[in-house]
Amino acid sequence: MITLRDIRPEDKEMIRAWRNLPEVALYMYRDHYISPEAHERWLSEMGADPTRRYWIISQGEVNFGLVNLYQISVPDRRCYWAFYLARPGARGRGVGTCTEYLILQRVFEEMKFNRLCCEVLASNQTVIEMHRKFGFVQEGYFRQHIIKGEKPMDVVSLAMLREEWERKKSEILLHLQEKRLLEPERSLA
Repeated sequence: MITLRDIRPEDKEMIRAWRNLPEVALYMYRDHYISPEAHERWLSEMGADPTRRYWIISQGEVNFGLVNLYQISVPDRRCYWAFYLARPGARGRGVGTCTEYLILQRVFEEMKFNRLCCEVLASNQTVIEMHRKFGFVQEGYFRQHIIKGEKPMDVVSLAMLREEWERKKSEILLHLQEKRLLEPERSLA
């Protein structure tokens, strides 16, 4: 089953290779080549910043991608999240769906936060629809919010509140168990 594991030192080059994949960069805010030096700086900053946390999305020894929380605000009990799948063939197999459930569980059940937010390029309708199926609500549409490849891009802002999670989590868990994406013992009951 899909799990979120801590990043290990030996993951460094794998993550840099993932970040440089065109199919990953396509949906990120920035899509420039990431040099080894820039990646080292990013890793160093990541480790020193208490408002960011990262995990590898995996199943046994197979690594699929990266998920993170950012702009973590403990006083406000809120944060943002993002993820990407880098392993060929991982998309469309439930890995992203299971990752979303695990992050929702972590934020609302373990961290006891009240709000989880995300921003998605408007062109990434697949992920926007996935978030909506989980119960995320669109709260904003930022026109020409970022520039990618000299082209202005729109961004959709979505969020879920703890009370929305409470209403939706049993339905989501059942769906994941029926699809055999999550083991029954992961139940929050």
